[in-house]
This record gives sequence, structure tokens and C-alpha cells, in this order.
Amino acid sequence: MSKGIIVQKYGGTSVANIARIQNAAKRVVETKRSGYDVVVIVSALGHTTDKLIDLALEITTNPPDRELDMLISALLAMAIDRLGVEAISFTGAQVGIITDDSFTKARIIDINAKRISEELKDGKIVIVAGFQGVNIKQDITTLGRGGSNLTAVALAKVIGAEMCEMYTDVEGVFTADPRIVKNARKINKLSYEEMFELASLGAQILQPRSIEFAMKFGVPIHVRSSFSKNRGTTISKEVKAMEHIVVSGVALNKDEAKITICDVPDKPGIAARIFKHLAKENINVDMIIQNVSRTGSTDLSFTVPAGDLNKTIKVSNYISGKVGAGDITVDKDIAKVSIVGIGMRSHSGVAANMFEALADKKINIEMISTSEIKISCVVKKSLGETAVRAIHDKFKLGKTKR
Repeated sequence: MSKGIIVQKYGGTSVANIARIQNAAKRVVETKRSGYDVVVIVSALGHTTDKLIDLALEITTNPPDRELDMLISALLAMAIDRLGVEAISFTGAQVGIITDDSFTKARIIDINAKRISEELKDGKIVIVAGFQGVNIKQDITTLGRGGSNLTAVALAKVIGAEMCEMYTDVEGVFTADPRIVKNARKINKLSYEEMFELASLGAQILQPRSIEFAMKFGVPIHVRSSFSKNRGTTISKEVKAMEHIVVSGVALNKDEAKITICDVPDKPGIAARIFKHLAKENINVDMIIQNVSRTGSTDLSFTVPAGDLNKTIKVSNYISGKVGAGDITVDKDIAKVSIVGIGMRSHSGVAANMFEALADKKINIEMISTSEIKISCVVKKSLGETAVRAIHDKFKLGKTKR
């Protein structure tokens, strides 16, 4: 009898070549042989079809015809099959992942996991291409960057998995990007809220939407390395002990730009009109600052993802003319540095320490945004990494244990 179900998601780096595919297959089979049913989600490999076929033939000289039609998830299925355990691969559409019509950023609206359950009962390992689904018109849709994380968490909820394991090329979530901060420390436990904020603020371990879903439905997540047996970072509901850690991590996002609409009439409803037009174009506005009005007009600044900059400029110029505002200025030379921690709710002086750390390095703060568990500052992009290191040192994140 099965101990339960484990969902394992393998990112692109975990299945980037034959050795890594075979390594992932071994981990999957080990979990199966330990008594669990296993559902595996794989990310897109990013290779051409011809390259995928070459890889398939390197794994086995006689790949099953069905699996050749399912190349994106089938390579892992073939490697598992070679280890003596039966596996079957599916597209998102085949396992009933129903999405809306937003083709490159589709949202999951329903999952019918009947077919997965049937294959698990037959003793098979089920492998799913984790970045796609199908809309009600039966058109194939993709879930956007990090969509396989969302698929993994959603399937874990629907099939009642005990754990959703996210395998990547790092050993877990760190107090800062180890490439920037050499003494960054792996965090053993994080709350959903902290992980959501870190992911939203630039930590690229997990897709924010996947954390939002996990938090809503209480799906426990374990972020760990494909290349190590060590435990990684467990993400779950907040517990009392977590409040003793004031700041859990520092995040950096260099992929933002600042727009300023000058000489905006200082009248009720003008800001609403501006941001309503931006919302209609699906532009996600992050930080907003409006200067104090002194002459009946004001400057309104806000940040957006760099990828939305051209669209934002077009919309801003249009709405500026409509409301009688002035010129539009653009600053692409910015970065957002943030601290996150649920302990910030009950500790004072956190903002002062962050600002002091930046001041000590003579880093000017251009914009500030706060919430209960985060503080974000916009600084010059060239000083972003220096800011991260300064803040990390200020809060002694590389020296304490958790």
C-alpha cells in the first residue's frame, strides 16, 4: 500500500542534458521504491525537436513511439523506464489542466486529475509537461515564466499530495543571491508570506503565483537541489517561532523601470484615470510616489517591469494628453532592493537600520515602499548589488542560524 503521493517538479537546469535527466530519473525511482506514488512535473527544455530526438536516442536506441510524440516530458519517462519502473508522460491538456484564454500567461481555472489517479493506481509514475494547459475551446495555452511551479502546486492540491518538492540547481532559498553575497545562508524554513514576497521582489526560485496558490490551499513545499540529498527550504504556514527572525532575506530586482508623468493636475480622480488605463493594458504597476502639489499640479512616478516599458510609455503619453499633464520621463537605470521577514511586524527600527546601511555606502534612495513584512527601496542599478551586501551585513543574515 502506498504511503501517499509526492509531487516532484524538476526545473530546466535539472534536466538540461542526458546526465541530469538520468540523475532526475534515479531520484524519482528512489522515491517510488520508498513506498510513495510519484507525479513528476518537468519544465520546458528549450531545445528544438531535432535536438530532443537526438537526446531520446542517446537514452535508448528503441524509444516507444508514443513517447516520441511527447518529447518534452518523455525523455524523463524513458530514463525511468530504463531503471525498471513503468512511467507514462502527458501534456497538460491530456491530464485535464484547463486554463483561461491568456495564451502566454494563462491562469489555471480547473484540473481534472482522474487520468493521473488511474495511472497511479496501476503503479505507474506519472510525468506531466508543466508549462501548458488547454482552454475551453481546446486551444493549447502556456502558463508563462515559472508555470511549471504553478502546475506542480495545483496538481499537488488536486491529488492530495503530502508534499510538493521543487528540484532546482541550488540547495534551497538563501538569505540573498549567493552569486552576490558570498556568505549568504540557506534558510531552513519560510512562511508562505515571506516566500511570496521574496519571489515577487526578485528572488527567482519560485513563481509568485505558485506560492499564492500554495498559501491559499495549504500545500507544503520543499525547495531542494537535484544534485544533493541534503534538505532544502520548507515553505509552509507561519508558526510562532518564525517571529523571532526579524529579517529573513534580501532580494534584488534589476528588471524594473521608473516612469514619471510631470505636471499632473492635482484634482480628484486624475490618478484613478491614469492607473485605470494602465490596468486595461495589463501593466502591473509596483511602487507609486506623488509629489506634494505646490502650484496646482504634481509629478507622479511609478515603476513597472522593464518588459512592459514600451507599452507603458505609449499609454502614459496618451493619458497625459487626455488629463492635461506634461512630459513623460523614463529612468531605466534603477534597481529595487528589498528586505522581507514576518518578524518585522513586532520589531521596531527595521527601516532605520536598512536606511542606515544604504547611507553608510552613500547610496541614495529614490523611492520607498513598505508593508507589514517588507521594505523596498529604489536605488541606482549600478549600486544594487552593493546595496544588497550592505543590508545583508547590517542584519547579520550570514551569521545567525535558523
